[in-house]
Amino acid sequence: MKNKIFFVALSVLLLASCSKQMNYKEYNIYDKDYIVQTFENVGGFISTIYSTMEYDFGNYSSGAMLASASDESVYSIQGNAIEDFYNGGWSPVNAKSSTWEAMYKGIANCNHFLVEMQGLKFEDLKLNKDYQQQMYRYEHYPYEVRFMRAYFYFCLVRQYGGVPIVKESTSAAEINSLKRSTADEVFNYIINECNAIQDKIIADYSNLGEYALPTAETGRADKLAVLALKAQAALYWASPLFNASKDKNRWHTAATYYKELVAACSARGKDLTTNYKDTWDTKSYTTASISKEIIFERRTSANSTAETNNYPVGIEGGKGGNCPTQNLVDAYCMLNGKAIDEAGSGYDPNNPYANRDPRLNLTVAVNGSVWPSYSGAAALQTYVGGANGQPNAGATTTGYYLKKLLHGEINLASNSKYKTDIHTYNLYRMGAIYLDYAEAVFNYLGGADATDSEFTVSACDLASKTRVRAGLPAFETGLSPAQFWEKYKAERMVELAFENHRFYDVRRWKEADKYLKSIVSMKIEKEGNVLTYTRETSSRQWDDKMYLFPIPQSERLKNSNLEQNPGW
Repeated sequence: MKNKIFFVALSVLLLASCSKQMNYKEYNIYDKDYIVQTFENVGGFISTIYSTMEYDFGNYSSGAMLASASDESVYSIQGNAIEDFYNGGWSPVNAKSSTWEAMYKGIANCNHFLVEMQGLKFEDLKLNKDYQQQMYRYEHYPYEVRFMRAYFYFCLVRQYGGVPIVKESTSAAEINSLKRSTADEVFNYIINECNAIQDKIIADYSNLGEYALPTAETGRADKLAVLALKAQAALYWASPLFNASKDKNRWHTAATYYKELVAACSARGKDLTTNYKDTWDTKSYTTASISKEIIFERRTSANSTAETNNYPVGIEGGKGGNCPTQNLVDAYCMLNGKAIDEAGSGYDPNNPYANRDPRLNLTVAVNGSVWPSYSGAAALQTYVGGANGQPNAGATTTGYYLKKLLHGEINLASNSKYKTDIHTYNLYRMGAIYLDYAEAVFNYLGGADATDSEFTVSACDLASKTRVRAGLPAFETGLSPAQFWEKYKAERMVELAFENHRFYDVRRWKEADKYLKSIVSMKIEKEGNVLTYTRETSSRQWDDKMYLFPIPQSERLKNSNLEQNPGW
Protein backbone atom coordinates (compact mmCIF):
# COMPACT_ATOMS: atom_id res chain seq x y z
CA MET A 1 0.00 0.00 0.00
CA LYS A 2 1.73 3.19 -1.11
CA ASN A 3 1.20 6.69 0.11
CA LYS A 4 0.59 7.90 -3.36
CA ILE A 5 -2.30 9.47 -5.20
CA PHE A 6 -2.85 8.03 -8.63
CA PHE A 7 -4.17 10.33 -11.33
CA VAL A 8 -5.08 8.87 -14.69
CA ALA A 9 -6.18 10.04 -18.09
CA LEU A 10 -9.89 9.49 -18.21
CA SER A 11 -12.94 9.74 -20.33
CA VAL A 12 -16.32 9.37 -18.74
CA LEU A 13 -17.44 7.41 -21.78
CA LEU A 14 -15.25 4.66 -20.37
CA LEU A 15 -16.84 4.74 -16.95
CA ALA A 16 -19.78 2.65 -15.91
CA SER A 17 -21.10 4.78 -13.12
CA CYS A 18 -21.33 7.99 -15.09
CA SER A 19 -24.22 9.70 -16.80
CA LYS A 20 -24.23 12.00 -19.77
CA GLN A 21 -23.86 14.81 -17.28
CA MET A 22 -20.50 13.36 -16.39
CA ASN A 23 -19.22 13.36 -19.96
CA TYR A 24 -16.10 15.36 -19.22
CA LYS A 25 -13.55 15.78 -21.95
CA GLU A 26 -10.51 13.55 -21.86
CA TYR A 27 -7.59 15.19 -20.11
CA ASN A 28 -4.76 14.47 -17.73
CA ILE A 29 -5.10 15.32 -14.05
CA TYR A 30 -1.82 16.65 -12.76
CA ASP A 31 -2.32 18.11 -9.29
CA LYS A 32 -4.74 19.86 -6.99
CA ASP A 33 -4.12 23.31 -8.47
CA TYR A 34 -5.17 22.05 -11.88
CA ILE A 35 -8.15 20.03 -10.67
CA VAL A 36 -9.84 22.79 -8.69
CA GLN A 37 -9.88 25.26 -11.55
CA THR A 38 -13.26 24.10 -12.91
CA PHE A 39 -16.35 22.06 -12.15
CA GLU A 40 -15.33 19.89 -15.06
CA ASN A 41 -11.98 18.97 -13.55
CA VAL A 42 -13.38 18.27 -10.09
CA GLY A 43 -16.16 16.18 -11.63
CA GLY A 44 -13.54 14.35 -13.65
CA PHE A 45 -11.67 13.47 -10.49
CA ILE A 46 -14.89 12.05 -9.03
CA SER A 47 -15.24 10.01 -12.20
CA THR A 48 -11.74 8.64 -11.65
CA ILE A 49 -12.89 7.37 -8.27
CA TYR A 50 -16.04 5.85 -9.77
CA SER A 51 -13.88 4.05 -12.35
CA THR A 52 -12.31 2.00 -9.55
CA MET A 53 -15.58 0.20 -8.80
CA GLU A 54 -15.61 -3.42 -9.88
CA TYR A 55 -17.02 -5.09 -12.96
CA ASP A 56 -16.11 -8.33 -14.68
CA PHE A 57 -16.77 -8.98 -18.35
CA GLY A 58 -13.71 -11.19 -18.56
CA ASN A 59 -11.28 -8.55 -17.38
CA TYR A 60 -10.39 -10.30 -14.12
CA SER A 61 -7.61 -12.25 -15.79
CA SER A 62 -6.99 -11.68 -19.50
CA GLY A 63 -10.47 -12.71 -20.60
CA ALA A 64 -11.28 -14.95 -17.64
CA MET A 65 -14.00 -14.01 -15.18
CA LEU A 66 -13.77 -14.68 -11.47
CA ALA A 67 -16.61 -17.12 -12.16
CA SER A 68 -14.00 -19.42 -13.68
CA ALA A 69 -12.29 -19.62 -10.30
CA SER A 70 -15.54 -20.99 -8.83
CA ASP A 71 -17.87 -23.77 -9.94
CA GLU A 72 -19.78 -21.55 -12.38
CA SER A 73 -17.47 -21.88 -15.37
CA VAL A 74 -14.19 -23.09 -16.81
CA TYR A 75 -12.00 -20.82 -18.91
CA SER A 76 -11.49 -22.68 -22.17
CA ILE A 77 -8.02 -21.40 -23.06
CA GLN A 78 -5.50 -23.33 -21.01
CA GLY A 79 -2.73 -21.53 -19.18
CA ASN A 80 -4.75 -18.51 -18.05
CA ALA A 81 -3.73 -17.17 -14.65
CA ILE A 82 -7.27 -17.82 -13.35
CA GLU A 83 -6.13 -21.43 -12.92
CA ASP A 84 -3.82 -20.37 -10.09
CA PHE A 85 -6.87 -20.25 -7.82
CA TYR A 86 -7.22 -24.04 -7.99
CA ASN A 87 -3.98 -25.56 -9.31
CA GLY A 88 -1.63 -24.73 -6.44
CA GLY A 89 -0.20 -21.58 -8.00
CA TRP A 90 -1.89 -19.21 -5.54
CA SER A 91 0.45 -17.85 -2.88
CA PRO A 92 1.48 -14.63 -1.10
CA VAL A 93 3.98 -14.07 -3.92
CA ASN A 94 1.30 -14.73 -6.54
CA ALA A 95 -1.43 -13.18 -4.41
CA LYS A 96 -4.01 -12.13 -7.03
CA SER A 97 -3.62 -8.67 -5.58
CA SER A 98 -5.49 -6.55 -8.13
CA THR A 99 -8.28 -5.83 -5.64
CA TRP A 100 -5.82 -4.80 -2.91
CA GLU A 101 -4.03 -2.44 -5.25
CA ALA A 102 -7.11 -0.98 -6.93
CA MET A 103 -9.14 -0.48 -3.77
CA TYR A 104 -6.35 1.25 -1.89
CA LYS A 105 -5.74 3.52 -4.88
CA GLY A 106 -9.44 4.34 -4.76
CA ILE A 107 -9.30 4.96 -1.01
CA ALA A 108 -6.28 7.23 -1.46
CA ASN A 109 -8.16 9.27 -4.06
CA CYS A 110 -11.23 9.47 -1.80
CA ASN A 111 -9.16 10.72 1.12
CA HIS A 112 -7.38 13.22 -1.13
CA PHE A 113 -10.70 14.65 -2.28
CA LEU A 114 -12.12 14.86 1.23
CA VAL A 115 -9.07 16.76 2.50
CA GLU A 116 -7.89 18.82 -0.45
CA MET A 117 -10.99 19.67 -2.45
CA GLN A 118 -13.45 21.06 0.07
CA GLY A 119 -14.81 24.60 0.28
CA LEU A 120 -14.27 25.52 -3.37
CA LYS A 121 -16.42 28.37 -4.73
CA PHE A 122 -15.37 28.61 -8.38
CA GLU A 123 -15.78 32.38 -8.23
CA ASP A 124 -14.93 32.88 -11.90
CA LEU A 125 -17.83 30.63 -12.89
CA LYS A 126 -20.59 32.34 -10.92
CA LEU A 127 -22.05 33.87 -14.05
CA ASN A 128 -22.47 30.46 -15.68
CA LYS A 129 -26.16 29.68 -16.09
CA ASP A 130 -25.74 26.27 -14.45
CA TYR A 131 -23.62 27.52 -11.53
CA GLN A 132 -26.19 26.73 -8.82
CA GLN A 133 -26.92 23.29 -10.23
CA GLN A 134 -23.23 22.41 -10.44
CA MET A 135 -22.51 23.73 -6.96
CA TYR A 136 -25.36 21.59 -5.65
CA ARG A 137 -23.56 18.53 -7.04
CA TYR A 138 -20.19 19.66 -5.78
CA GLU A 139 -21.57 20.16 -2.27
CA HIS A 140 -22.89 16.58 -2.31
CA TYR A 141 -19.75 15.01 -3.81
CA PRO A 142 -18.29 14.27 -0.34
CA TYR A 143 -21.15 11.88 0.37
CA GLU A 144 -20.68 10.08 -2.94
CA VAL A 145 -16.97 9.83 -2.17
CA ARG A 146 -17.60 8.46 1.31
CA PHE A 147 -19.96 5.87 -0.18
CA MET A 148 -17.31 4.78 -2.64
CA ARG A 149 -14.64 4.63 0.04
CA ALA A 150 -16.92 2.41 2.14
CA TYR A 151 -17.53 0.24 -0.92
CA PHE A 152 -13.79 -0.13 -1.49
CA TYR A 153 -13.38 -1.32 2.10
CA PHE A 154 -16.19 -3.83 1.56
CA CYS A 155 -14.35 -5.27 -1.45
CA LEU A 156 -11.23 -5.59 0.71
CA VAL A 157 -12.82 -7.12 3.81
CA ARG A 158 -14.74 -9.81 1.89
CA GLN A 159 -11.43 -10.99 0.38
CA TYR A 160 -8.92 -10.47 3.17
CA GLY A 161 -10.87 -10.13 6.39
CA GLY A 162 -9.40 -7.34 8.47
CA VAL A 163 -7.35 -4.73 6.60
CA PRO A 164 -5.72 -1.42 7.57
CA ILE A 165 -8.16 1.48 7.70
CA VAL A 166 -6.45 4.51 6.16
CA LYS A 167 -8.13 7.62 7.49
CA GLU A 168 -8.00 11.10 6.02
CA SER A 169 -5.65 12.13 8.83
CA THR A 170 -3.19 9.28 8.28
CA SER A 171 0.21 10.77 7.44
CA ALA A 172 2.64 9.51 4.85
CA ALA A 173 4.97 8.35 7.60
CA GLU A 174 2.23 6.24 9.16
CA ILE A 175 0.93 4.54 6.01
CA ASN A 176 3.47 1.74 5.89
CA SER A 177 3.32 1.01 9.59
CA LEU A 178 -0.44 0.55 9.95
CA LYS A 179 -1.67 -2.67 11.47
CA ARG A 180 -4.66 -4.58 10.19
CA SER A 181 -7.95 -3.68 11.78
CA THR A 182 -10.12 -6.68 12.58
CA ALA A 183 -12.87 -7.74 10.18
CA ASP A 184 -15.39 -6.65 12.81
CA GLU A 185 -13.85 -3.19 12.87
CA VAL A 186 -13.91 -2.89 9.08
CA PHE A 187 -17.54 -4.01 8.82
CA ASN A 188 -18.49 -1.58 11.58
CA TYR A 189 -16.62 1.19 9.77
CA ILE A 190 -18.56 0.50 6.56
CA ILE A 191 -21.93 0.34 8.31
CA ASN A 192 -21.24 3.48 10.36
CA GLU A 193 -20.19 5.40 7.26
CA CYS A 194 -23.37 4.38 5.48
CA ASN A 195 -25.50 5.38 8.45
CA ALA A 196 -23.73 8.75 8.58
CA ILE A 197 -24.32 9.65 4.94
CA GLN A 198 -27.58 7.93 3.94
CA ASP A 199 -29.72 10.97 4.74
CA LYS A 200 -27.20 13.46 3.35
CA ILE A 201 -26.38 12.01 -0.06
CA ILE A 202 -28.74 12.97 -2.89
CA ALA A 203 -31.76 10.71 -2.53
CA ASP A 204 -32.74 10.54 -6.20
CA TYR A 205 -30.92 12.12 -9.13
CA SER A 206 -34.07 11.90 -11.24
CA ASN A 207 -35.95 14.21 -8.87
CA LEU A 208 -33.78 17.29 -8.26
CA GLY A 209 -36.32 19.99 -9.00
CA GLU A 210 -34.62 23.36 -9.54
CA TYR A 211 -31.19 21.71 -9.29
CA ALA A 212 -31.78 19.37 -12.23
CA LEU A 213 -29.58 19.67 -15.30
CA PRO A 214 -31.12 19.46 -18.81
CA THR A 215 -29.98 15.89 -19.39
CA ALA A 216 -31.12 13.20 -16.97
CA GLU A 217 -28.43 11.78 -14.71
CA THR A 218 -28.19 8.08 -14.07
CA GLY A 219 -25.54 5.78 -12.70
CA ARG A 220 -24.54 7.92 -9.72
CA ALA A 221 -24.57 6.71 -6.13
CA ASP A 222 -27.66 7.85 -4.25
CA LYS A 223 -29.41 6.94 -1.02
CA LEU A 224 -30.53 3.55 -2.31
CA ALA A 225 -26.95 2.64 -3.20
CA VAL A 226 -25.85 3.54 0.33
CA LEU A 227 -28.63 1.46 1.88
CA ALA A 228 -27.73 -1.47 -0.40
CA LEU A 229 -24.06 -1.37 0.59
CA LYS A 230 -24.95 -1.16 4.28
CA ALA A 231 -27.26 -4.16 4.05
CA GLN A 232 -24.76 -6.21 2.05
CA ALA A 233 -21.98 -5.48 4.53
CA ALA A 234 -24.26 -6.58 7.37
CA LEU A 235 -25.13 -9.80 5.49
CA TYR A 236 -21.47 -10.70 5.02
CA TRP A 237 -20.68 -9.80 8.64
CA ALA A 238 -23.42 -12.16 9.82
CA SER A 239 -22.23 -15.02 7.57
CA PRO A 240 -20.24 -17.93 9.05
CA LEU A 241 -16.87 -16.84 7.63
CA PHE A 242 -16.99 -13.64 9.67
CA ASN A 243 -19.32 -14.77 12.46
CA ALA A 244 -17.51 -17.60 14.22
CA SER A 245 -19.56 -17.06 17.40
CA LYS A 246 -22.81 -17.52 15.42
CA ASP A 247 -24.12 -14.25 16.81
CA LYS A 248 -27.79 -14.24 15.81
CA ASN A 249 -28.04 -10.50 16.42
CA ARG A 250 -25.97 -9.95 13.29
CA TRP A 251 -28.61 -11.72 11.21
CA HIS A 252 -31.21 -9.51 12.84
CA THR A 253 -29.19 -6.44 11.90
CA ALA A 254 -28.88 -7.63 8.31
CA ALA A 255 -32.61 -8.39 8.09
CA THR A 256 -33.41 -4.96 9.53
CA TYR A 257 -31.23 -3.19 6.99
CA TYR A 258 -32.74 -5.17 4.12
CA LYS A 259 -36.24 -4.35 5.34
CA GLU A 260 -35.24 -0.67 5.36
CA LEU A 261 -33.75 -0.99 1.88
CA VAL A 262 -36.74 -2.76 0.35
CA ALA A 263 -39.13 -0.20 1.84
CA ALA A 264 -37.05 2.64 0.38
CA CYS A 265 -36.91 0.87 -2.99
CA SER A 266 -40.67 0.35 -3.00
CA ALA A 267 -41.21 4.03 -2.24
CA ARG A 268 -39.14 4.82 -5.35
CA GLY A 269 -41.09 2.34 -7.51
CA LYS A 270 -38.24 -0.17 -7.60
CA ASP A 271 -39.04 -3.84 -8.16
CA LEU A 272 -38.23 -6.73 -10.47
CA THR A 273 -38.39 -6.04 -14.17
CA THR A 274 -40.68 -8.35 -16.12
CA ASN A 275 -37.97 -10.13 -18.09
CA TYR A 276 -34.83 -11.54 -16.48
CA LYS A 277 -32.72 -10.92 -19.61
CA ASP A 278 -33.48 -7.20 -19.47
CA THR A 279 -31.21 -6.80 -16.45
CA TRP A 280 -28.18 -6.79 -18.76
CA ASP A 281 -29.88 -5.17 -21.75
CA THR A 282 -27.91 -2.50 -23.60
CA LYS A 283 -30.52 0.14 -22.76
CA SER A 284 -31.30 -1.04 -19.23
CA TYR A 285 -30.38 2.29 -17.66
CA THR A 286 -32.54 4.37 -20.02
CA THR A 287 -35.64 2.15 -20.07
CA ALA A 288 -37.89 2.79 -17.09
CA SER A 289 -39.44 -0.69 -17.10
CA ILE A 290 -35.94 -2.16 -16.73
CA SER A 291 -34.11 0.44 -14.68
CA LYS A 292 -36.66 -0.03 -11.92
CA GLU A 293 -34.75 -3.19 -10.95
CA ILE A 294 -31.31 -1.60 -10.99
CA ILE A 295 -30.14 0.16 -7.85
CA PHE A 296 -26.54 0.83 -8.83
CA GLU A 297 -24.58 -0.25 -11.88
CA ARG A 298 -21.34 0.29 -13.70
CA ARG A 299 -21.40 0.95 -17.42
CA THR A 300 -18.75 0.64 -20.08
CA SER A 301 -18.21 2.54 -23.28
CA ALA A 302 -19.35 0.87 -26.49
CA ASN A 303 -17.20 -2.21 -26.97
CA SER A 304 -17.32 -5.92 -27.77
CA THR A 305 -14.82 -7.19 -25.21
CA ALA A 306 -17.29 -9.53 -23.49
CA GLU A 307 -18.43 -10.96 -26.82
CA THR A 308 -14.89 -11.44 -28.11
CA ASN A 309 -13.88 -13.15 -24.88
CA ASN A 310 -16.91 -15.44 -24.73
CA TYR A 311 -18.45 -16.06 -28.15
CA PRO A 312 -18.09 -19.72 -29.18
CA VAL A 313 -15.05 -20.98 -30.99
CA GLY A 314 -16.13 -21.50 -34.58
CA ILE A 315 -17.85 -18.09 -34.65
CA GLU A 316 -15.78 -15.38 -36.32
CA GLY A 317 -14.03 -13.44 -33.57
CA GLY A 318 -15.05 -15.82 -30.75
CA LYS A 319 -12.47 -17.15 -28.29
CA GLY A 320 -14.62 -19.61 -26.30
CA GLY A 321 -13.91 -18.06 -22.94
CA ASN A 322 -15.82 -18.65 -19.71
CA CYS A 323 -17.78 -21.83 -20.35
CA PRO A 324 -20.57 -22.67 -17.86
CA THR A 325 -20.13 -25.92 -15.96
CA GLN A 326 -22.48 -28.83 -15.57
CA ASN A 327 -22.53 -27.85 -11.87
CA LEU A 328 -24.28 -24.64 -12.85
CA VAL A 329 -26.56 -26.27 -15.43
CA ASP A 330 -27.69 -28.81 -12.83
CA ALA A 331 -28.81 -25.99 -10.54
CA TYR A 332 -31.58 -25.01 -12.98
CA CYS A 333 -34.75 -26.81 -11.94
CA MET A 334 -37.55 -28.12 -14.12
CA LEU A 335 -40.51 -26.02 -15.20
CA ASN A 336 -42.58 -27.70 -12.50
CA GLY A 337 -40.20 -26.24 -9.91
CA LYS A 338 -38.56 -29.52 -8.92
CA ALA A 339 -34.80 -30.07 -8.92
CA ILE A 340 -33.61 -32.44 -11.64
CA ASP A 341 -32.82 -35.16 -9.08
CA GLU A 342 -36.10 -34.73 -7.23
CA ALA A 343 -38.85 -37.35 -7.46
CA GLY A 344 -41.44 -36.35 -10.04
CA SER A 345 -39.23 -33.79 -11.77
CA GLY A 346 -39.55 -35.40 -15.19
CA TYR A 347 -35.87 -34.83 -16.00
CA ASP A 348 -34.70 -36.85 -19.00
CA PRO A 349 -30.90 -37.41 -19.09
CA ASN A 350 -31.17 -38.14 -22.81
CA ASN A 351 -32.93 -34.82 -23.43
CA PRO A 352 -31.39 -32.84 -20.59
CA TYR A 353 -32.38 -29.28 -21.56
CA ALA A 354 -36.09 -29.86 -22.14
CA ASN A 355 -38.66 -28.33 -19.79
CA ARG A 356 -36.07 -26.50 -17.73
CA ASP A 357 -36.08 -23.15 -15.91
CA PRO A 358 -36.19 -20.53 -18.75
CA ARG A 359 -33.18 -18.77 -17.23
CA LEU A 360 -31.01 -21.68 -18.40
CA ASN A 361 -31.60 -20.74 -22.05
CA LEU A 362 -30.94 -17.07 -21.26
CA THR A 363 -27.66 -17.76 -19.45
CA VAL A 364 -26.14 -20.82 -21.10
CA ALA A 365 -25.74 -21.73 -24.76
CA VAL A 366 -26.21 -25.50 -25.07
CA ASN A 367 -25.73 -27.81 -28.01
CA GLY A 368 -28.30 -26.84 -30.63
CA SER A 369 -28.74 -23.26 -29.37
CA VAL A 370 -28.74 -20.59 -32.06
CA TRP A 371 -26.07 -18.39 -30.57
CA PRO A 372 -25.07 -15.61 -31.09
CA SER A 373 -28.56 -14.34 -31.90
CA TYR A 374 -27.84 -12.11 -34.89
CA SER A 375 -29.44 -13.00 -38.21
CA GLY A 376 -27.79 -15.90 -39.98
CA ALA A 377 -26.09 -17.46 -36.97
CA ALA A 378 -26.02 -21.25 -37.03
CA ALA A 379 -27.08 -23.70 -34.33
CA LEU A 380 -24.18 -24.62 -32.06
CA GLN A 381 -22.45 -27.95 -32.32
CA THR A 382 -20.73 -28.40 -28.98
CA TYR A 383 -20.40 -32.16 -29.31
CA VAL A 384 -17.00 -33.74 -29.88
CA GLY A 385 -16.05 -33.12 -33.50
CA GLY A 386 -18.72 -30.43 -33.91
CA ALA A 387 -18.04 -27.00 -35.37
CA ASN A 388 -17.91 -25.46 -31.88
CA GLY A 389 -16.69 -28.43 -29.85
CA GLN A 390 -13.51 -30.22 -28.99
CA PRO A 391 -10.86 -30.77 -30.28
CA ASN A 392 -10.97 -27.26 -31.80
CA ALA A 393 -8.45 -25.02 -30.09
CA GLY A 394 -10.09 -23.00 -27.33
CA ALA A 395 -13.43 -24.80 -27.68
CA THR A 396 -15.60 -25.44 -24.66
CA THR A 397 -14.37 -28.15 -22.34
CA THR A 398 -17.69 -28.28 -20.47
CA GLY A 399 -20.15 -28.65 -23.36
CA TYR A 400 -21.49 -25.11 -22.96
CA TYR A 401 -20.88 -21.46 -23.83
CA LEU A 402 -21.89 -18.28 -22.02
CA LYS A 403 -24.86 -16.11 -22.99
CA LYS A 404 -25.52 -13.99 -19.92
CA LEU A 405 -24.11 -10.42 -19.91
CA LEU A 406 -23.46 -10.68 -23.66
CA HIS A 407 -25.35 -8.93 -26.44
CA GLY A 408 -25.95 -11.63 -29.01
CA GLU A 409 -26.87 -9.09 -31.68
CA ILE A 410 -23.24 -7.98 -31.83
CA ASN A 411 -21.62 -9.52 -34.89
CA LEU A 412 -17.82 -9.76 -34.78
CA ALA A 413 -17.50 -10.55 -38.48
CA SER A 414 -15.18 -8.20 -40.31
CA ASN A 415 -17.98 -6.91 -42.55
CA SER A 416 -20.45 -6.29 -39.71
CA LYS A 417 -21.71 -2.80 -38.92
CA TYR A 418 -22.91 -3.71 -35.41
CA LYS A 419 -19.74 -4.71 -33.58
CA THR A 420 -19.92 -2.74 -30.33
CA ASP A 421 -22.38 -1.54 -27.73
CA ILE A 422 -22.61 -0.30 -24.13
CA HIS A 423 -22.61 -2.96 -21.43
CA THR A 424 -24.09 -2.70 -17.95
CA TYR A 425 -22.70 -4.52 -14.91
CA ASN A 426 -25.12 -4.51 -11.99
CA LEU A 427 -23.60 -4.03 -8.55
CA TYR A 428 -26.97 -3.86 -6.78
CA ARG A 429 -30.30 -4.95 -8.24
CA MET A 430 -33.62 -6.01 -6.80
CA GLY A 431 -33.25 -9.69 -7.69
CA ALA A 432 -30.16 -9.98 -5.50
CA ILE A 433 -31.67 -7.79 -2.78
CA TYR A 434 -34.74 -10.03 -2.37
CA LEU A 435 -32.50 -13.10 -2.13
CA ASP A 436 -30.20 -11.41 0.39
CA TYR A 437 -33.21 -10.36 2.45
CA ALA A 438 -34.54 -13.93 2.36
CA GLU A 439 -31.21 -15.27 3.64
CA ALA A 440 -31.08 -12.79 6.51
CA VAL A 441 -34.67 -13.48 7.60
CA PHE A 442 -34.19 -17.24 7.29
CA ASN A 443 -31.09 -17.27 9.48
CA TYR A 444 -32.59 -14.92 12.05
CA LEU A 445 -35.99 -16.59 12.41
CA GLY A 446 -34.70 -20.11 11.78
CA GLY A 447 -37.24 -21.35 9.27
CA ALA A 448 -38.34 -20.94 5.67
CA ASP A 449 -41.93 -19.98 6.53
CA ALA A 450 -41.25 -18.20 9.82
CA THR A 451 -42.44 -14.62 10.36
CA ASP A 452 -42.88 -12.38 13.37
CA SER A 453 -44.27 -8.93 14.14
CA GLU A 454 -41.12 -7.30 12.76
CA PHE A 455 -40.53 -9.43 9.67
CA THR A 456 -43.92 -10.20 8.24
CA VAL A 457 -42.69 -11.67 4.95
CA SER A 458 -41.08 -15.10 5.12
CA ALA A 459 -37.78 -16.19 3.60
CA CYS A 460 -39.76 -18.58 1.41
CA ASP A 461 -41.86 -15.76 -0.04
CA LEU A 462 -38.87 -13.47 -0.56
CA ALA A 463 -36.76 -16.13 -2.26
CA SER A 464 -39.70 -17.08 -4.50
CA LYS A 465 -39.86 -13.68 -6.17
CA THR A 466 -37.11 -14.35 -8.70
CA ARG A 467 -38.48 -17.83 -9.43
CA VAL A 468 -41.97 -16.51 -10.10
CA ARG A 469 -40.54 -13.80 -12.36
CA ALA A 470 -38.90 -16.59 -14.37
CA GLY A 471 -42.24 -18.40 -14.78
CA LEU A 472 -41.67 -21.07 -12.12
CA PRO A 473 -43.89 -21.92 -9.16
CA ALA A 474 -43.00 -20.37 -5.81
CA PHE A 475 -41.14 -22.49 -3.29
CA GLU A 476 -43.51 -24.85 -1.54
CA THR A 477 -44.28 -24.21 2.11
CA GLY A 478 -43.39 -26.70 4.81
CA LEU A 479 -39.77 -27.17 3.79
CA SER A 480 -37.38 -28.05 6.59
CA PRO A 481 -34.53 -25.59 7.18
CA ALA A 482 -32.09 -28.00 5.51
CA GLN A 483 -34.36 -28.48 2.48
CA PHE A 484 -34.95 -24.76 2.07
CA TRP A 485 -31.24 -23.96 2.38
CA GLU A 486 -30.35 -26.30 -0.48
CA LYS A 487 -33.10 -24.89 -2.70
CA TYR A 488 -32.17 -21.33 -1.77
CA LYS A 489 -28.53 -21.87 -2.73
CA ALA A 490 -29.55 -23.29 -6.10
CA GLU A 491 -31.89 -20.36 -6.74
CA ARG A 492 -29.17 -17.91 -5.83
CA MET A 493 -26.64 -19.65 -8.08
CA VAL A 494 -29.08 -19.52 -11.00
CA GLU A 495 -30.44 -15.98 -10.58
CA LEU A 496 -27.07 -14.37 -9.87
CA ALA A 497 -24.88 -16.42 -12.21
CA PHE A 498 -21.86 -14.50 -13.51
CA GLU A 499 -22.63 -11.44 -11.36
CA ASN A 500 -19.63 -11.97 -9.06
CA HIS A 501 -21.57 -13.55 -6.20
CA ARG A 502 -20.86 -17.28 -6.31
CA PHE A 503 -17.09 -17.02 -5.69
CA TYR A 504 -17.76 -15.11 -2.47
CA ASP A 505 -21.03 -16.81 -1.44
CA VAL A 506 -19.51 -20.27 -0.98
CA ARG A 507 -16.70 -18.68 1.01
CA ARG A 508 -18.82 -16.57 3.35
CA TRP A 509 -21.02 -19.62 3.97
CA LYS A 510 -17.84 -21.65 4.65
CA GLU A 511 -19.11 -24.26 2.21
CA ALA A 512 -16.46 -23.86 -0.49
CA ASP A 513 -15.02 -27.28 0.39
CA LYS A 514 -18.34 -28.79 -0.77
CA TYR A 515 -18.40 -27.04 -4.12
CA LEU A 516 -14.92 -26.10 -5.31
CA LYS A 517 -13.10 -29.42 -5.11
CA SER A 518 -14.48 -30.74 -8.40
CA ILE A 519 -15.99 -29.50 -11.63
CA VAL A 520 -18.45 -31.47 -13.73
CA SER A 521 -18.49 -31.15 -17.52
CA MET A 522 -20.80 -32.67 -20.13
CA LYS A 523 -19.12 -34.64 -22.86
CA ILE A 524 -21.50 -34.81 -25.82
CA GLU A 525 -20.90 -37.30 -28.61
CA LYS A 526 -22.82 -37.80 -31.82
CA GLU A 527 -23.34 -41.09 -33.66
CA GLY A 528 -25.49 -40.53 -36.72
CA ASN A 529 -28.44 -38.52 -35.40
CA VAL A 530 -28.10 -39.82 -31.85
CA LEU A 531 -26.48 -37.72 -29.12
CA THR A 532 -25.08 -39.25 -25.95
CA TYR A 533 -24.39 -37.25 -22.80
CA THR A 534 -21.65 -38.31 -20.40
CA ARG A 535 -20.76 -36.47 -17.22
CA GLU A 536 -17.06 -36.07 -16.56
CA THR A 537 -15.61 -34.87 -13.25
CA SER A 538 -12.26 -33.16 -12.82
CA SER A 539 -10.65 -32.43 -9.46
CA ARG A 540 -9.46 -29.06 -8.22
CA GLN A 541 -7.28 -28.14 -5.29
CA TRP A 542 -8.90 -26.66 -2.23
CA ASP A 543 -7.45 -25.76 1.15
CA ASP A 544 -9.38 -24.00 3.90
CA LYS A 545 -6.81 -21.20 3.93
CA MET A 546 -8.40 -20.19 0.60
CA TYR A 547 -11.47 -18.84 2.37
CA LEU A 548 -9.45 -15.61 2.56
CA PHE A 549 -6.90 -14.24 0.12
CA PRO A 550 -3.24 -14.07 1.15
CA ILE A 551 -1.91 -10.62 2.02
CA PRO A 552 0.41 -9.82 -0.89
CA GLN A 553 4.03 -10.43 0.06
CA SER A 554 5.00 -7.22 -1.72
CA GLU A 555 2.85 -5.28 0.77
CA ARG A 556 4.26 -7.13 3.77
CA LEU A 557 7.78 -6.25 2.65
CA LYS A 558 6.77 -2.59 2.77
CA ASN A 559 4.91 -2.94 6.05
CA SER A 560 6.08 -5.54 8.54
CA ASN A 561 2.95 -4.92 10.65
CA LEU A 562 0.73 -6.59 8.05
CA GLU A 563 0.09 -9.96 9.64
CA GLN A 564 -0.50 -12.76 7.12
CA ASN A 565 -3.81 -14.63 6.91
CA PRO A 566 -3.83 -18.12 8.47
CA GLY A 567 -2.30 -20.91 6.39
CA TRP A 568 -0.55 -18.66 3.91
